[in-house]
Amino acid sequence: MDRVIIIRYGEIFLKGKNKSYFESLLINNIKHALKPFKHEFSRSQARYTVSGYDVDFEGDIVDTLKKVFGIHSLSVADRVETDFEGGFPLVKESIKALAIRLSEENTIENPTFRMTVKRADKHIPMASFEIAAELADTVLKNTSFTVDLTKSDYDIKVDIRENGVSYIYTDVIYGAGGLPVGCSSKGMLLLSGGIDSPVAGYMMAKRGMKQLAVHFASPPYTSERATQKVVELRDIISPYTSEMPLYVVPFTDIQLAIHEKCPAEFMITIMRRFMMRIATVLAKKEGCTAIITGESLGQVASQTVESMTSTESCAGLPIFRPLIAFDKEETMALAQRIGTYETSIQPFEDCCTIFLPKNPAIHPNLKKVEEAEQKLDIDRLVAEAVENVKKF
Repeated sequence: MDRVIIIRYGEIFLKGKNKSYFESLLINNIKHALKPFKHEFSRSQARYTVSGYDVDFEGDIVDTLKKVFGIHSLSVADRVETDFEGGFPLVKESIKALAIRLSEENTIENPTFRMTVKRADKHIPMASFEIAAELADTVLKNTSFTVDLTKSDYDIKVDIRENGVSYIYTDVIYGAGGLPVGCSSKGMLLLSGGIDSPVAGYMMAKRGMKQLAVHFASPPYTSERATQKVVELRDIISPYTSEMPLYVVPFTDIQLAIHEKCPAEFMITIMRRFMMRIATVLAKKEGCTAIITGESLGQVASQTVESMTSTESCAGLPIFRPLIAFDKEETMALAQRIGTYETSIQPFEDCCTIFLPKNPAIHPNLKKVEEAEQKLDIDRLVAEAVENVKKF
């Protein structure tokens, strides 16, 4: 008997003849995530198993796997030989040990259980319900538990596989779901340091998009600590995105030029247009096929339909806005779940919070915006910013 972690995928089942491509990506991502841990990896049909690990790190391995997109669920299980001819002695031994442990840990009054058996090995002549009844007898003889098939406190599961082994476990731990990162090309995430953009990166990773990130810094108006905050956010979401190189773009000269030469009402819109131009240049250099933002319709002045239309008109790539219909509470709840919220709310200003006009245009006219920014040497400002990028 040995301890293993069973890994199951979900949406990949729907991929038909392309399933092997998605499976290979998922396997590579799992192996990459588990590099820090000594382990053995194996596959059997639509399940994978991780074994040979130090049980002291079992919780860390499970937490790591929960962040790998494409994994539907996990279970920590005992793996034993099935041995039907001998009457399942090893399976019964494992169930006995499990039942005793559950009984010792139990704090429920009059605890109940059920036995769920899946029999993939059709060479065994007994039906699943017959096996379940025989194995349940082991629990009844070694605990004070009673059987309840509808609302049981404990569901002891036995998965009898075709390769002569059985897995015994109680818990199903849900993973991140989605698709394996890497199956949907690459995108460039505009990572501001606020609550929204890290969540947007998470959402696109869930749909299989590998990502790079770009952050716009305006020293001395923004501090080095503000940039470090963005690096920390990148590090928090990297386990989901499977690495995320980060570009930090010097944006001070561009903001000063806009502040000096352009109408105040269009400052935010023009600033965002420069961000899109620079992000497009960097994205194309890295082979990205889209730009990702944390914009939500109507949330602030720069996120009205007219503002976003004006912004994206100078982007050379499609813009993905996975939070477009989220309200702030939904985004905050997801940020808390993935672990970015506490870092995002640290009080270090980013470039979007400086030189703010009192009355920004909420519904900017694109033609007027384009006329206003003609006072700027756009090509030079973009080229200088790109030339002085720092890559983390």
